[in-house]
Amino acid sequence: MNPYQALPPVAFWRTAIAERDAFSISGLWQPRFPLTRDDRVLTAGSCFAQHISRAMASAGISWLDTEPAPAWLPRSEHAANHYGVFSFRTGNLYTVAGFLQWLRWAFGEAPMPDEMWEAQGRWYDPFRPAILPDGYASQAMLQQGRETTLRAIRDGVQQATLLVFTLGLTEAWRHRQHGYVYPMCPGTLHGRFDAQLHEFHNYRFVEILQDMQQLLQLLKIHNPALRVLLTVSPVPLTATASGKHVLCATTQSKSVLRAVAGELADTHDHVDYFPSYEIITSPPFKGMFFDPNLRTVCPHGVDQVMRHFWQAQGIDPRVPSSSSEHVGNEADLQCEEVVLAYHQQG
Repeated sequence: MNPYQALPPVAFWRTAIAERDAFSISGLWQPRFPLTRDDRVLTAGSCFAQHISRAMASAGISWLDTEPAPAWLPRSEHAANHYGVFSFRTGNLYTVAGFLQWLRWAFGEAPMPDEMWEAQGRWYDPFRPAILPDGYASQAMLQQGRETTLRAIRDGVQQATLLVFTLGLTEAWRHRQHGYVYPMCPGTLHGRFDAQLHEFHNYRFVEILQDMQQLLQLLKIHNPALRVLLTVSPVPLTATASGKHVLCATTQSKSVLRAVAGELADTHDHVDYFPSYEIITSPPFKGMFFDPNLRTVCPHGVDQVMRHFWQAQGIDPRVPSSSSEHVGNEADLQCEEVVLAYHQQG
C-alpha cells in the first residue's frame, strides 16, 4: 500500500482528464469560502475581470459599482467612458504594482503624482489614459476625476465582502526617478515616450509576491473581513517589450502570475484561487475557447469558465437580476492593451 493508491480519480491525469470528454471534466475548484447573493463583490484587474463582473451581475450577485455613471450620460456611452466596467474607474489594472499604488493613493499612504498629459487642449490622466475617449477639458477637471475615483476605491474596499482580482501582466512601464507604474507605455495611447523618464520593467515572482502581500495587508487594515479571490487572465500578451518571442513572454508572464496566486492561496486562509486560466488554456480544451485571433476569449469560453464557478459554489445563475443594468455585450469590453497591436510596423 502506498499513498497514491488511496487517492481519488481526480488526482490522476488518465481518469480525471484523458478518459473524459472535455465538457465533462469537473471538480477543478473546491471553494475555500462560499459566495451568496448577500455578498458584496468588488472586481478589479485585467480585461478578463470584466467577464466575471458581468457574469456575477447577471446572476444576481451584488456587484459593487462604487463609481456609477452620471444620470445625464447615455447608457450607450457608459462603457466607452469606463462606467460599469470595473467597480471603480481606474481602467484595467494589469499589474499588481499598479493596483497596489492605487490603494496606497486612496488610503493616503502615498501622494498621487501630479503628472498629467496635454494634447490639443485636452488633458489625459497617465494612470487612467483611456478613461475618457476625448480627455478632460482642464487640469482641474482631471484632478476632480481622480479624487472621485480615489473615494470610490475607499468606499468599495470598506463595503465589500469579497474582492475578485484578476492578475494580468508582469510587464510594465515605470517612471525612472519616482518609480510609479503606468498602465500603458507613455506614447502608445496618450502622452509622449521619453527614454530618459520611462523604463521597462518585467516584474519577477518575488517582486509580485511582495507587492501582493503588501496589498493584502493594506486591504486587511481597512476591511478585516474582506476575502480575496484571485484569478489569472488567460488572455495572451498583445505585444512584449522583453526582447523575447511573444509566445515565450506570454508563457513566462502567466506562469509567474499563476505561481504567485497559488502561493498566496496556499498561505492565506482568506485568499482563494479560481482556475479560469486553466479552463481556457489547458490541453484538454484544445484552444476551443479562443476567438480566431487566438487571443481573446469567446463567449462560449466565458460561459464554460462561469459554469465551473457556479457549479462549485452551488449557485443557479438563471435568475432575474436587479443588477442587469451592468451587463453589456462583448463589444463593450475595455482593454487598453490592444492598442499595442496598432504600433506594429509592417
